[in-house]
Amino acid sequence: MKRSLSIILLILLTVGLLLPTAIASENDIVITYGETTYNNQDYKNIVDTYFSTEASIHEAMIKVITADEVNEVSAGITHKTYGSDQIFSSALLDLSESDELVVDVDTTKITVITAKMYFSALESAGITQGHVVVTSPVPSTGESALAGVMNCYEDATGVEIPEEVKEVANEEIQTESQIIENNNISSNELSDVVEQVKEEVEENDMTQPEEVKEVINEVTNNYNIELNVDDVDNLANVISKEQSLQGSAEQVEEQLENSIGESQSFIDKILSFFGF
Repeated sequence: MKRSLSIILLILLTVGLLLPTAIASENDIVITYGETTYNNQDYKNIVDTYFSTEASIHEAMIKVITADEVNEVSAGITHKTYGSDQIFSSALLDLSESDELVVDVDTTKITVITAKMYFSALESAGITQGHVVVTSPVPSTGESALAGVMNCYEDATGVEIPEEVKEVANEEIQTESQIIENNNISSNELSDVVEQVKEEVEENDMTQPEEVKEVINEVTNNYNIELNVDDVDNLANVISKEQSLQGSAEQVEEQLENSIGESQSFIDKILSFFGF
């Protein structure tokens, strides 16, 4: 028994000493709070209670997303300006569930952005692994949460996502939010449209907005949905940008997969060496 305990301690010591610093400092769970939520203890308690049903959050890395960070994105897209009392939506990333990308959204609080929308934007940015949970203490659109999710991945893995990739992912979310606001279309209907448009654009390697616009008009006609001209233009622009950045997104995906897998692979090899 003592020998087994000694071996286990040796394994833990060996892993601690040999594991690369970048990996050793990673957190499996990262939480980003909207600054309004973080600064209000009652709001934070509501969010923490919700996240606790999804993962153990006691040792999670904590980040706060500010209005300034959200406004940097929205200024060039929706032209909305948010105050520090308007950033509610919060996100949790759990990388212990890393075989695939799973997104869960608290639909009782997040009123506009759906799980499909987050999934689509993250996938376009090269993010294909991890469990993402989004909630808010009060009803909110959920637009600001994507900025938090991106930060979660960078902090958890040490992989820096290029600014242009993050910007276009945020642009997708905010453009879709604006389309829902401007047109008679539900979040789920728009998600289905965007998913089909992206598939056709990727299959045909379209990078020009005019080409993408034709696909959007074709798909919306098939769904018997009418979007105003400006929103079609905006959606075409963001999807064409994503297609142009496909190479950068694929590099992010590869780096994230390596970072997420390297730690577990290293530990498995050590355990195997000792016969466990």
